[in-house]
Amino acid sequence: MNEAIKTNNISKTYPGVLANSNVSITINESSIHAVVGENGAGKSTLMKILYGMIKPDSGNIEIFDNSVSISSPKEAINLGIGMVHQHFMLAKNLTVLENIILGIDRASLKNLGLNKYKKQIQDVMKTYSLDIDLNMFVDELSVGEKQRVEIIKVLFRGAKILILDEPTAVLVPQEVKELFKNLEDLKNNGVTIIFISHKLDEVLEIADEISVMRSGKLIDTVTNKNVSKTDLAEMMIGKSLPTPPPRTTKTKQNIVLDVKDITSKTIDGREVFNNISFNVFESEILGIAGVEGNGQKEVVEAIIGIDDIESGEIHFGGNNIKNQSTRERLESGISFIPEDRQLQAMIMDMNLTNNVIIGRQNIEKYKSNFATVKTKNAVKESEKIISLFDVKTPNTSTLATALSGGNQQKFVVGRELEDDPGLLIASQPTRGIDIGAQALIWDKLRESRDEGLAVLLISADLEELIGLSDRIIVFYQGKLVKELKSDNVSPEDLGGYMTGLKK
Repeated sequence: MNEAIKTNNISKTYPGVLANSNVSITINESSIHAVVGENGAGKSTLMKILYGMIKPDSGNIEIFDNSVSISSPKEAINLGIGMVHQHFMLAKNLTVLENIILGIDRASLKNLGLNKYKKQIQDVMKTYSLDIDLNMFVDELSVGEKQRVEIIKVLFRGAKILILDEPTAVLVPQEVKELFKNLEDLKNNGVTIIFISHKLDEVLEIADEISVMRSGKLIDTVTNKNVSKTDLAEMMIGKSLPTPPPRTTKTKQNIVLDVKDITSKTIDGREVFNNISFNVFESEILGIAGVEGNGQKEVVEAIIGIDDIESGEIHFGGNNIKNQSTRERLESGISFIPEDRQLQAMIMDMNLTNNVIIGRQNIEKYKSNFATVKTKNAVKESEKIISLFDVKTPNTSTLATALSGGNQQKFVVGRELEDDPGLLIASQPTRGIDIGAQALIWDKLRESRDEGLAVLLISADLEELIGLSDRIIVFYQGKLVKELKSDNVSPEDLGGYMTGLKK
């Protein structure tokens, strides 16, 4: 079998971190090759080197048997390498056609050359069985359709090697099946696919070969036929996976959060969500399922006080908090894990001690009589979180940006749980993190639930929703359309309700 891409002893070091250490991987032409590993294992660094975003300290790369130097994404594209990032890079106010063309031959909004390229794009879509309406605005597309646009973009630019970073992170099962069909078609038409994922079931379903990385090193490359999910997980983390204990407590009847008939509209009168009612009990995890853009994110922001509601009431601990500020709601006992840890949960250029304090300056253990904060208490709290949540960091003075994504997330979860809240709102608490960090966070959420905490869980990971939740409510087109017992639903059923296929 011909080789599409080969890395030879790639190494990359950052201050205090060996990101890649003599990584040599061979990826065959017209194959789907998965790369798996924990956060901080070196996957992202290697992919950024292949796509020309960073330069290696040593080693070399061969593309179709030719030794190459890749110093920019533009050079990578010229060499036939395309990358679809986890967070799509599309202009929502432009059409599909405009998004695909933008950036080609210095095309601008004034001179996109629409007719010049339209036939070429249609030929690409036909060749690779990727169907999309070129005249639709990106804002009107589903998540799966937006991903398809990103793939068409890189294929239109001549990509023969396609890097997909966590491509199923926000897809429902039906969209995953459609994506996998597209990937098989691409492979059969000569495209080589590098598939980065934390979802080992999906890796085993789609990949021909799998490379496992740990601590910056390549542990092994195995064929799909000769490995199990357990084998992969143990290679990734270097030890056996823990088995979650059965639940020994029951949901209590005390209502902690009571949401009554809340409605929200945009400034121009468009309905965001309508007449939403639900409650969360003490010692319960209530899951919220919904495809991105169906109102669940906005409902959470209304509960936390980021957005206003037009009508309805929100009661926490028996008190109507509708007119309270976000700060008042947080200080009353609501903790919040936002979906984007880097934009909403941490200040990346601050150290961990200061990241414990932010937003908590008025809490008694941090508040001082001298218009300052009690730094010693913050250091102790940081050390406690680092210990309890296994945050891998030299000390509390480490900047948040120096931590891997999984360790950033564990620190955020620890900070919110250590405040001893009455209600925890957890939005995408394990998005983009490895199975080791994921397992720890799941265990902590279960433990806190069993100790009496009420948890509102929003997740695009349907296995996570079903595995953690006691009940699940489903949002579709701004409405709450279904309530389900988590022990009586499959991911496929849940995906059906989320996409309107089931009533």
